Amino acid sequence: MHPIQSLPDMTPSSQNQPKIAEAAGSVLAVPSRDFGAACPPACLLCRLRKHADYQRVYKASRKNFAKQMSYFFSLRPALGPDGTSLRHATPDAARVGLTVGKVLGKAVDRNRIKRRLREAVRHQLPLLAAPVDVILHPRRSALDLDFPTIEREIATIFRAVQRATESQRTGYPKMQKPNADSHRSNR
Repeated sequence: MHPIQSLPDMTPSSQNQPKIAEAAGSVLAVPSRDFGAACPPACLLCRLRKHADYQRVYKASRKNFAKQMSYFFSLRPALGPDGTSLRHATPDAARVGLTVGKVLGKAVDRNRIKRRLREAVRHQLPLLAAPVDVILHPRRSALDLDFPTIEREIATIFRAVQRATESQRTGYPKMQKPNADSHRSNR
């Protein structure tokens, strides 16, 4: 028999059904190619994607610094600006956004650092238990780092963010800079 004649029927009705292939006397089930069209993967839900979300985080926080990158973070409100619940955001999960500017190099370098940061974030995301949005800005020196160092840096940032968000949620007052008047002596 010719090998082409032994292929299974590929009509549209049979494409979405699991296919059975016989190889060396055993039966293998080949899954269909419908890869979760109903719900997006969990990693997509933990990413900041909208420009408005980035702007909200920038306005609500100040720039913080780590060794190899700077970061912004803000507690996520339960409702959006229009009073409805936020789309594509699980209420208790953290979301992370990356900004890698052209100052870091050509597109190949920028895409490489983004891939490495996304993977490090994916590994360290369980450290964030609060509904917080975080934006990471890597420095140029992050291009030359090995992956375990990037993971440690992300873990350090996420621990600091978690501590800060816990203190904000429990109502502890923020550390305030002393006024110039409080340093003056009474005359």
